[in-house]
Amino acid sequence: MSVTLLASAASVQAAIPSPSQHTWYLGPVPVRAYALAILAGIAVAIWITTKRWVARGGDPDDVLDIAFWAVPFGIVGGRLYHVISTPEPYWGEGGDPVRALYVWEGGLGIWGAVALGAVGAWIGCRRKGVRLSSFADALAPGLLVAQAVGRLGNWFNQELFGAPTTLPWGLEVSPGVIERLNADTGTAFGAGTLFHPTFLYELLWNLGAAALLVWLDRRYRLGHGRVFWAYVALYTLGRVWIEMLRIDTAEHVLGLRLNVWTSIVVGLGALVAFVVIGRRHPEREDGVELPGRSRDRQDTEQATEPDTESDTELDTMSTAHAGAAAGASGRDDGRDSGGGPHRADAGGPGPDQGPADRA
Repeated sequence: MSVTLLASAASVQAAIPSPSQHTWYLGPVPVRAYALAILAGIAVAIWITTKRWVARGGDPDDVLDIAFWAVPFGIVGGRLYHVISTPEPYWGEGGDPVRALYVWEGGLGIWGAVALGAVGAWIGCRRKGVRLSSFADALAPGLLVAQAVGRLGNWFNQELFGAPTTLPWGLEVSPGVIERLNADTGTAFGAGTLFHPTFLYELLWNLGAAALLVWLDRRYRLGHGRVFWAYVALYTLGRVWIEMLRIDTAEHVLGLRLNVWTSIVVGLGALVAFVVIGRRHPEREDGVELPGRSRDRQDTEQATEPDTESDTELDTMSTAHAGAAAGASGRDDGRDSGGGPHRADAGGPGPDQGPADRA
């Protein structure tokens, strides 16, 4: 009897508990853990991307401007992919189509987010005159970290866990979640059943893959989008085995979950793209700006900045002329004519006028 109690206590202590609450209220305003995790992930991704973008020669302000387009596009795309790949809660028997709009309940498909987010990033990059491939390379590790942080939202929502397990890191979920799971999948899991914490597996995989990307990029100076394609290949490799552990409702094709097939196809495509681009462009690109735009930006800066060299020449000529006139008249004007440069007469900017802002 004592041995049984000790074993039970050890298994309870070893299990990973699920948070008992996922929403808090500031007056009438709900604050949801899932939304906080997504926002925190976006903030971390922007910070990491900015550091990497500057290291590649980009303007730090570019990242926020591009994110202004990429983030909303990505959220819409992620939600669309989730609703299409998991239609039962919305369009199936007893489903509620309006719930497809409830993003805060969880459910953002990464491939929809990446695909439509790339469209938004392309718009932002075109407006800034920079290469999409260069921005994607700077973004890739930060995107993985953002996905890792976002998985904490799944933990608070008690969703996206895997099959039952007896491992010491099994995940505890509330009895109500188990009841809904049994109703949705036709299973008969009892209260207290532990499940694979697939959200944690993906979180750790993503962080490891992000670190590997940073190392590969520094070691081999990858460019022309190769860091991004390496991200896709690494992520899909982990997603295949993690997805096969999950037991929540999903579309199946030829006996496999749709996300498994998607990961296989996209991963192979990414591997091919990584190799082909590497053969065509073994070296990193010289700059992040689009071809023909770097010179345009330099010309704009030169046109808006004062021509200090011309001003100096004019000042020297003015001083020499004044000195010659003083010598001819026999007056000692050396102190007056040798004074500071007359920028107002030379056509240069006044003392309060600085270089114009970058166009």
